[in-house]
Amino acid sequence: MTQQAPEIIREETQHQLDLATQPTKRLRQMLKAGEEVKHIWEVLDRTSDNVVGEILRHQGTFFEWDHYPKGDAYDRDTHSQYFYHAHPSPMRDTEHGHFHTFIRRKGMPKSMRPAKNMDRSLWPTGDDALAHIVGISMDQKGFPLRMFTTNRWVTGETWYKAPDIIKLIGRYEMTHAQPSWPTNRWISAMIRMFWPQVIVLLKARDQAVAAWAAKYPDADPLEDRRLEIAAQTEISVDGQIAALRAALDSKS
Repeated sequence: MTQQAPEIIREETQHQLDLATQPTKRLRQMLKAGEEVKHIWEVLDRTSDNVVGEILRHQGTFFEWDHYPKGDAYDRDTHSQYFYHAHPSPMRDTEHGHFHTFIRRKGMPKSMRPAKNMDRSLWPTGDDALAHIVGISMDQKGFPLRMFTTNRWVTGETWYKAPDIIKLIGRYEMTHAQPSWPTNRWISAMIRMFWPQVIVLLKARDQAVAAWAAKYPDADPLEDRRLEIAAQTEISVDGQIAALRAALDSKS
């Protein structure tokens, strides 16, 4: 991902959890999503395309830090959102760039509230409030390397506790065709496919922030630039599909 401060707290998760503990209905949803991910790759590969190239097409010169597509991709029906960008090359090891995924306020349950007892002066509010679900790091060929969660300042989000964001995972869906139908479907499917890993990453994010606050009590942990990537895990699409099929077989 990106270069971090020496004392950065990183919570690594297993890239495959014990998926047999997941409900059968969810396992089937995850496997269906995994099969969709593979199908999208196969279709794009026929024309030597990939999900990152789809987003960068017709966007002009690719600049580090800029959001792609310009203005982000936003679904007005589900209120799901994402953008792709890249950090300067010395900061991004083996990745080309990464997707950040969000759900905006109108896509959240009405009862969902931002975290309390924190300085909210920099947080988006009202309909502009948004929650970061997960980041997806991509390699130079347009394939995923890892998933990660971040500190608040990184994405400029409204800070919601992990148990609330976990409720949003099943709501994330890009249902329209702009800027790319294949990439929109791929991102939606990736979040469903790795549902348990995203849950672990969100919980680890909160643990990392709490540990940071205990270590640096005089700093606001959500705004401290020394804490950027709170949690991450390597991912394998083929490995996840194999694990899902094995988990479903064990239940039959």
